[in-house]
Amino acid sequence: MPDVLDYSLMVAPNGARWTTADHPALPVTTGALALTAQACQNEGATAIHVHVRDAEQRHSLDPGRYREAVAAIAEQAPGLGVQITTESAGVYQPAEQLSCLTSLRPAAASIAVREMAADPSIAETTYAFAHEAGIEVQHIAYTPACIAQLRAWRESGLVTPEQRRVLLVLGQYAPPRNASPEDLDPLISRLEDHSFQLSVCAFGPNEHQCLREAAARGYGVRLGFENSICNAQGALHRDNAASVRAFLL
Repeated sequence: MPDVLDYSLMVAPNGARWTTADHPALPVTTGALALTAQACQNEGATAIHVHVRDAEQRHSLDPGRYREAVAAIAEQAPGLGVQITTESAGVYQPAEQLSCLTSLRPAAASIAVREMAADPSIAETTYAFAHEAGIEVQHIAYTPACIAQLRAWRESGLVTPEQRRVLLVLGQYAPPRNASPEDLDPLISRLEDHSFQLSVCAFGPNEHQCLREAAARGYGVRLGFENSICNAQGALHRDNAASVRAFLL
């Protein structure tokens, strides 16, 4: 089954936690997301990982906000692949994450393994619904325990062979831990024999270094202000498009 998205260079421009107080160019409105999508597409991004925010810049899974954002991105950046997040960010429960999917039926969505594992019955319903609705799932794996859970779900049939996309997360947001290229092998070694298609993202100033290593191995990459707003020297990127441009230099 062909992929809905091209995962070779996905931009994640805002995430769930940082605000414009952290960086004034962080896109938190529909208009800013659409313009960021266009600018990043012009620099070479192939897809965008979308988070939406409420009026106070807080993380939201509101279907209406998502519909507005996806429509605006499609108009401003035609041809750019769009993936929504179902991330809880400590705000939502698995049933609410499932409700977001059933309301939207997006082309593609990311689902964090450890969040779904909190409610096994909802996890089963979520992956079954995604399969039935043709939603391209990308599993988010933060730790070896996430990978062990994902493998168990694959072996039990809860996760189907078509649901083969995985994003490996290097480093973490809280408590802060900057990624290193050495973080890659301990995770990859647990997945390569299971026909998963891998992408990588990395927290902190070593983001580009980590992702260049991942790209050299043939994996997709996801970069942007969700994971890092600065370069290896600690200087802020002007905006997400500047980060994409610097990565591709």
